[in-house]
Amino acid sequence: MLDAEQVKAQAIALGFHKVGIAAIEPAPSEAEHQAKAALNSWLAQGFHADMDWMKSPRRQDIRHIMPEAKSMICVALNYYTDVQRPEGEQYAKISRYGWGRDYHRILTKKLKQFSAWLRLQSTSEGSSHSQESQTPIEARPYADTGPVQDKFWAQQAGIGWNAKNGNVITRQYGSWVFLGEIITTAVLTPDTPHTAHCGSCTRCLDACPTAAIREPGVVDANRCIAYHTIENRADTLPNQISNNLKNWVAGCDICQDVCPWNQRFAKPTDVEGFEPYENNVGPTLSELADITDEEWNARFPASALRRIKPYMLRRNAKAALTKSPVQNPIKNVRPKKPYTN
Repeated sequence: MLDAEQVKAQAIALGFHKVGIAAIEPAPSEAEHQAKAALNSWLAQGFHADMDWMKSPRRQDIRHIMPEAKSMICVALNYYTDVQRPEGEQYAKISRYGWGRDYHRILTKKLKQFSAWLRLQSTSEGSSHSQESQTPIEARPYADTGPVQDKFWAQQAGIGWNAKNGNVITRQYGSWVFLGEIITTAVLTPDTPHTAHCGSCTRCLDACPTAAIREPGVVDANRCIAYHTIENRADTLPNQISNNLKNWVAGCDICQDVCPWNQRFAKPTDVEGFEPYENNVGPTLSELADITDEEWNARFPASALRRIKPYMLRRNAKAALTKSPVQNPIKNVRPKKPYTN
């Protein structure tokens, strides 16, 4: 049997900041059943907005992806940089995840290297166990690129816990981490699932200007600034969103910025690629409102922000510029049904 500690040591050697393992049993566990029920409830209430890919049956049971899977190796990569946004009404706000190089590229490269190493362990050259070498190890990596409930599995693997703001919080880095997974046929000793440590804190729920966090851990995309600035392809934003953007044009970090775990435990990353590109931290709303397609292409090379097309970025910046003089915060009552504009 491949040693779990050897696997974890390799993950750290490749530059991952956290690694944990969860077992994939032949039949779904009680925890998996609960996660499936929570996902279906979220979908039934329409909280996924138009993200129909969240309905994939494979997301409901990992065995649909790899029926012979035995373990889920979960990793986390710290992306926090010790840089702060400038203050002022003229500045546009971009989520920290998009300041530097596209995290998909960085995470995927490391995961592919990790997967290749795992497969090598089943060869006669890579393993000292002759019996194990007769059964090739399969390893399939994911970096926010497939129907994997990454936050659920991260908690099962002991990486962190699913917090009230819908993010995974780690004790060492807060929630400023990217998650990745490798589904594998290797039988590995699992870690203990992480316990939750939000306690009675409600700072994230109270701070959200659009009341997108309907209840602890349940985020309604219809109300979420991050969803609307990144995924909403419409020509205009709903009034309740545009009037409460607070200068966010690409994602939103409000629920992370106010989190005590982030304020206390965030530490600068050692991944050079996550250092901010020039002008990504504090662009002005005016320059983004008039950005041309050519300028957009030059400004965001190898960036996760390329998902926000030029017309969307102009739309978001213009909406922030033309917001109502008096902000129109949504009362934090978290009604049962999503609103429509």
